[in-house]
Amino acid sequence: MEQLTQKLKDGETKIVEVPFPQCGPRMVLVRNHYSVISAGTEGATANSARKSLLAKAKERPQQVKQVLDVLKKQGIVQTYRAVTKKLEAYSPCGYSSAGIVLGVGEEVTGFAPGDKVACAGVGYASHAEVVVVPVNLCVKLADDADLADAAYNTLGSIAMQGVRQADLKLGDTVVVIGLGLIGQLAAQLCRASGCQVIGVDVSEKAVQKASKSLDLAIARNTVGIESRISDFTNGTGPDAVIIAAATSSLDPINFAGKIARRKATVVVLGAVPTGFDRDNYYKKELTLKMSCSYGPGRYDLDYEEKGIDYPVEYVRWTEKRNMEAFQQLLHSGKINVKELTTHRFAFEDAPKAYDMIVNRTEPFTGIILEYNVEKALTQGTVKVSASVTQETTASGVAFIGAGSYAQGNLLPNLPDKGEVPRITVLTNSGTTSRRVAERFGFDTCTDSEKDVLENPAVGTVFIATRHDSHASYVIKALEHGKNVFVEKPLAMNTADLEQIETALNKSGRQVMVGFNRRFSPLSKALKKAVGNGPMSMIYRVNAGAIPAGTWIQDPEIGGGRMIGEGCHFIDYMTFICGSLPVRIYATAIPDPNGFQDTVNVNFEFENGSTGVVAYYANGSKALTKEYFEVHHAGVSAILRDFRSLEIYKRDVAKQKLWGQNKGQKEMVAAFFEALKKKQPLIPFAELRAATLASFAVMTSLKEESPVELLK
Repeated sequence: MEQLTQKLKDGETKIVEVPFPQCGPRMVLVRNHYSVISAGTEGATANSARKSLLAKAKERPQQVKQVLDVLKKQGIVQTYRAVTKKLEAYSPCGYSSAGIVLGVGEEVTGFAPGDKVACAGVGYASHAEVVVVPVNLCVKLADDADLADAAYNTLGSIAMQGVRQADLKLGDTVVVIGLGLIGQLAAQLCRASGCQVIGVDVSEKAVQKASKSLDLAIARNTVGIESRISDFTNGTGPDAVIIAAATSSLDPINFAGKIARRKATVVVLGAVPTGFDRDNYYKKELTLKMSCSYGPGRYDLDYEEKGIDYPVEYVRWTEKRNMEAFQQLLHSGKINVKELTTHRFAFEDAPKAYDMIVNRTEPFTGIILEYNVEKALTQGTVKVSASVTQETTASGVAFIGAGSYAQGNLLPNLPDKGEVPRITVLTNSGTTSRRVAERFGFDTCTDSEKDVLENPAVGTVFIATRHDSHASYVIKALEHGKNVFVEKPLAMNTADLEQIETALNKSGRQVMVGFNRRFSPLSKALKKAVGNGPMSMIYRVNAGAIPAGTWIQDPEIGGGRMIGEGCHFIDYMTFICGSLPVRIYATAIPDPNGFQDTVNVNFEFENGSTGVVAYYANGSKALTKEYFEVHHAGVSAILRDFRSLEIYKRDVAKQKLWGQNKGQKEMVAAFFEALKKKQPLIPFAELRAATLASFAVMTSLKEESPVELLK
């Protein structure tokens, strides 16, 4: 299939062939008939992307600071990889479309192939021939619905949420500042609600266009504009002001304060600064509200990805119910988007539409992309390399999942293609699959597990997906006779871990977990210095806070931070002391969100060693992340963030690296050497022990007691 993409590096908009997106549980697969370009949001993104790197940096001081922080903590190599990944990635464009359902994932009800639907969501309802959309971002339409009109779905729900925030009553007067697409949709919704609407814009052309459908439309630079608005409202002033403009100027927010009546409501719907003059807002006791995108449910993992709805009696209008209401108004003719549509482009001409928006060669409001729905769709493998590997022996490598970590730490460290053929890439996103395959020299990208698991050229599968899918993919790969490298964690529960062990024993293949820290050059030097035997260890991790709603914190998807990341540090102590953990006791500081990520965990090992993992989410960002200290038989050692090592014997020996080295490169090289020797790189007993110990941490926190580990 084809998808419209854009690169941040140069802003080039390009249609590329990509695999189908993955239709997982609670998802709906849709063939787009139409999609709408949000000229304000997408135009600003495209315009920014086409600027020089220096201009981009000036516009994004916060991102520049983040880059400098990464440079300081991780060194130039990791920073270069992170920046390159961002600049070179294919970024999907668009977030509002309509089409016909092709299929549904597990747990989906109310949708069936052939249904007309309207779709929403950044990263979901893209400008592409086929999209996959969470069930709560998809609205079923009437059989006679106009799909071109319905494609305004996302933009309509954004406008509707802004109108709801204004809390208008029948007969109220509202001023809409900014008469672009969102502003005019908001104005139509206000009129459909029985309100009088005044439109204001800096553009005379926008005012002229809107004047046909509004009670009053007036240019911002009109002399006496405040008096005109006051006269229209019989001297009281508007009951609400909705700011739908996009500007860096403070004029919209201050102008709203001047014209609003006492105790009125001002709603910020557009992208404007809010450093307003205090006097009007204070003296009039104005209520200032922000409107959050499509409505309640936005940015909520449970709602958008898991499909868990809010009870209507507690949250009347969610983002999906806003979309449904918008579509009902469209279908009944109470609002009209046809008069807002100024341009239609064939999908293959979409780059021309973006050129028009960026260069402003002509006036525009609503821009629709039309798809050739008679065209046969291509699904499955997409050829990327000029010559596809014809290997019949299982010597090649494939990736399932290829996010930021894989692109920064695994893929760049693969052996040369001549040594290990790079066969195919499978991710949830077709654009990611395509870009990774191109950048790292894979033959193909695909949307089918079979192209990985049943491909005779694939001998080794790298799994770098979200945590909840690790175990399933590991088991499938082993059952198909593949060696496996899986990012941590290996599994998220004991049942899956046992199934992995059974599959491994039957397969005769190898499983490796990405416990890279033990492969760092400084780790090897440390282990050699402290020797073997009972030792005392402490591993302090200044992990930092992760916001609520992040998938890593979700117990079903990410497993929480101790399972998702804590296993790293358990494995490291196992490696250093040369013994498996047998008993643990964990305590945590209570967290208002219910997270358990500020934790002290005490470990006892088979050989008598003891250790503490001090994993803290409440520390300062100025402090380095990782600190490891060990004592044994008169020898002490301190490892600081995998950049420096101090060994204390009679004297102090110090080693320091130019940049941080957590051992990823060395780990990948060692893994492929182990495959040649047909020997496990890390004994499965150690992988199993670190995984079980991470589960035991959660059990100990829950039961508030020590936990004996199963042998």
